[in-house]
Amino acid sequence: MNKILILIVTFFVTFIFIGCQENKKESNELIYASTKDIRDINPHLYRGEMAAQNMVFEPLIINTQNGIKPWLAKSWQIKENGKKYIFKLREDVLFTDGVKLDANVIKSNFDAILRNKVRHSWLELVNVIDSTKVIDKYTFELNLKSPYYPTLTELAMTRPFRFVSPKCFKQNETKNGLSCYNGTGAWILKEHKKNSFALFEQNSKYWNKLPKISSIKWKVIPNHQAILLALQKGEVDLIFGSDGDMINLNAFTALKKENSLKTLLSNPIASRAILINTKREITKDPQVRLALAHAINKEAIIKGILNNSESVANTLFSKTTPYSNIDLKTKEFNPKKSNQLLKDSGWILKDDNFRYKDGKLLELKLYYNANNAQEKVISEYIQSNLKDIGVNLKIIGEEKQSFLDRQKSGNFDLQYALSWGVPYDPQSFISSWRVPAHGDYQAQMGLERKTWLDNTIQDILTQSNEEKRKQLYEEIFTYIHQENVYIPLSYSRTKVVFNPRVKNITFNLSQYEIPFEKMYLEKTK
Repeated sequence: MNKILILIVTFFVTFIFIGCQENKKESNELIYASTKDIRDINPHLYRGEMAAQNMVFEPLIINTQNGIKPWLAKSWQIKENGKKYIFKLREDVLFTDGVKLDANVIKSNFDAILRNKVRHSWLELVNVIDSTKVIDKYTFELNLKSPYYPTLTELAMTRPFRFVSPKCFKQNETKNGLSCYNGTGAWILKEHKKNSFALFEQNSKYWNKLPKISSIKWKVIPNHQAILLALQKGEVDLIFGSDGDMINLNAFTALKKENSLKTLLSNPIASRAILINTKREITKDPQVRLALAHAINKEAIIKGILNNSESVANTLFSKTTPYSNIDLKTKEFNPKKSNQLLKDSGWILKDDNFRYKDGKLLELKLYYNANNAQEKVISEYIQSNLKDIGVNLKIIGEEKQSFLDRQKSGNFDLQYALSWGVPYDPQSFISSWRVPAHGDYQAQMGLERKTWLDNTIQDILTQSNEEKRKQLYEEIFTYIHQENVYIPLSYSRTKVVFNPRVKNITFNLSQYEIPFEKMYLEKTK
């Protein structure tokens, strides 16, 4: 009897085991790991992860390598010298709750965004929209107060001009949160356990081509080493990050050598830089800022820390960024020159190898995001460079929110900075220079021509003459370069590490989006 019982138990255990193995073989779920939770993915606010917002909510048009392309709008017209935009909408788009997308829904979303204008003030488009209008069921009109050349580019960004089902609005608003996350995108958020995981399933009623993957599990693993271990054990399929949030380049290079994993690098997408505060007691001196610019060995950072995967940045934006192909003087690595500049400015080297002026130590503080795997190592190297010219640099890693709060307050000498990359660079990025909540604004407050700079940015954004716009861009980029508000370091790239079963990994134009819908999983043989 006992033998029969053992045989029965063995049969069922074997059956279950085989079943699990088959399920694993047939699984069409991609496991993506991130150090960050998706949080609130309301696209009309800024609390959530943009990659997750992009999965669920869609724009009228999209930014591509080949320019603006139709999306929820199948065509558009620009009239009245760039002040009127008329969009013809697709007629086959449903939100995941069954609500049909039409011009009334588009208008209600626009109007909800505009009622929270202050929150979106970094984006000049919000400030120049005059009115919205429904022409007919599938025709929507956007009217501007004045021509604004980046209008289409900014409508295509990941936020805020994405569309939410009106059933998710709270009292006709989105600024106070949403009651649900129903969009028109390729994915539906089915489950979210804060700081643990989010499960996105394929939207089976999607108007466009269905993704080949049935579900994406967004797994939160705050520790970088734990992410690497999970990748190596096959518990995670993919990590995808732009600026070192996920993985530093030493680990990336090591993983490239492992046969069990694949790696991929994007083209250069954004600018890595050190932001210098021009209103602080020591760094308000232009001579000190120039000395710092000549003291950092960028070549060594690229070679020794970034493993030659990025290129040296001599200007804030690369010459391939629109309006940035300008000849500006390179500030080469020259500690001797830095020493002379500091000496001329009254900072005298003492026996302890640090400089003093009127008894005060030349001490600065550099803040970086402690959650970023790359920034700490680069900051340590800069600390060593500045010590060689007699500067006592304190480096301080802070949690992301504290780091962002410090940007708003302006309470820093130096701060690690990363531009937003195209399609935000340069127009949206320079627009944010005028907003006090941004570190760039705070750092520029000590500039003699700050008012001129802000006014010129306004002129650029509303300038309809292309040649005049180029001239104005050249003027502000030259001014910022000469004033050494930024020390450009390198042009950064998005890094991807993945299980070889994940196929067709590509990059969107924006570094903040992950094109999950284009990927597929190779079936196990």
